[in-house]
Amino acid sequence: MSDTSPADPLAEAFEAQRDRLRAVAYRMLGSRADAEDVVQEAWLRLSRQDAAAIHNLGGWLTTVVGRISLDVLRSRQARPEASYDDSVSELVVTLDDGPAPEDDAVLADSVGLALLVVLESLGPSERLAFVLHDLFAVPFDEIGQILGKSTAAAKMLASRARRKVRATKRPAGVGQEQREVVRAFLAAARRGDFEGLLRVLHPEVELTVDTPSGVVVTLGATKVAAGARLAAGAAARGRAVLVNGLPGYVSWHEDGTPLAVLAFTVVDDRITGLTIVNDPARLALMDLPDPA
Repeated sequence: MSDTSPADPLAEAFEAQRDRLRAVAYRMLGSRADAEDVVQEAWLRLSRQDAAAIHNLGGWLTTVVGRISLDVLRSRQARPEASYDDSVSELVVTLDDGPAPEDDAVLADSVGLALLVVLESLGPSERLAFVLHDLFAVPFDEIGQILGKSTAAAKMLASRARRKVRATKRPAGVGQEQREVVRAFLAAARRGDFEGLLRVLHPEVELTVDTPSGVVVTLGATKVAAGARLAAGAAARGRAVLVNGLPGYVSWHEDGTPLAVLAFTVVDDRITGLTIVNDPARLALMDLPDPA
């Protein structure tokens, strides 16, 4: 919700920038709610300024959004558990009706979401330099001013971030092989087949479970396989879906209320990440398909 007034020329100028600013903040933070908060804070700061002294409104606002986003990222580093809450809140669930065309909107969204996952591996300064320069063409001298660094240092940060992004293997769109891996995992979990689970789990797989009492993270194939009964129970009475464009599963209680959403990341025929959301409050906020 915007507090700006359409009759105000400054508000109109800001509204013309809002979508771009929101996009910048979202790429920086990976959370739509946080992005909206950052953009609104930018408006509040603008409303306290002498607008006549701002010669380049777009550049000024980008700088403000960049600095606020940088503060949020640094705050998250001090409280790493906060980022888990954001990552599980951004799940978009759609029915998986088989292979999707290359230009499918869900697949396009998944590419953007996959990039957000990669960006999580960057430090705050690297992420800002990469996002602003490579995604939004902000000059390095302006990025340096936001970071309090030289232009050359800003270029170096962006270059380092670019190498990390290129080196990180991102999951592609959903293929039949990925669906088979997920089916094999669920079948093994239901049978209690420990060896079968280990065959499809990456040794460094990460399991994130969003429960009513908080987010629990488990690392490693052995520990994830040992706790796979949770996944088997969560997948009862459900159907295959796409979660952020990647293979997933959604299940319901007998009364039709959502039980759980499972989201899988599959790379080279191994599950590298599994997210299970069984917090009723979170599930109630999701736009889920109807039970089969």
